[in-house]
Amino acid sequence: MVDTVRRTGRDETEEERADRMWGELIQEIRVAQTGVQILFGFLLTVVFTPKYAHLAHTDQVIYIVTVVLGSCATGALIGPVSLHRLVSGRRIKPQAVRIASRLTFVGLVLLLTTMTAALLLVLRVATHDDWVPWLVTGVVAWYLLCWFVLPLWTRRRYTTQ
Repeated sequence: MVDTVRRTGRDETEEERADRMWGELIQEIRVAQTGVQILFGFLLTVVFTPKYAHLAHTDQVIYIVTVVLGSCATGALIGPVSLHRLVSGRRIKPQAVRIASRLTFVGLVLLLTTMTAALLLVLRVATHDDWVPWLVTGVVAWYLLCWFVLPLWTRRRYTTQ
């Protein structure tokens, strides 16, 4: 006789689930950290180039905002590593995973805003065209679709929770 009962989840304890989720979260953070650190490193060098002094005031403000956003994104995406190190062995991994997950989400939003501001600055300096805000808006819409809309749609479509 064939068993028709369908499994709906993993057979794991809360601690095992936290361990698995922590491992998955760290892998996700590695991808985001690499991107934000490369972008942030690049941004830090711009102010030392000769062209920076000739930027319009608006472009200099966009640059400063972009650097601050990049710094905040870096902090949020590195935060879970520090959190893990400081609470390791305290038997609060499920709570640490939830906090680290929230920090990662904030880091992704900050990375999105950093990339948006950087793209706006680069395109303004490179083209000086009126269509730059429209192009940036299109790219941001793409980011939102890939990073948030599609995952949320998938979660809603394929889960019951």
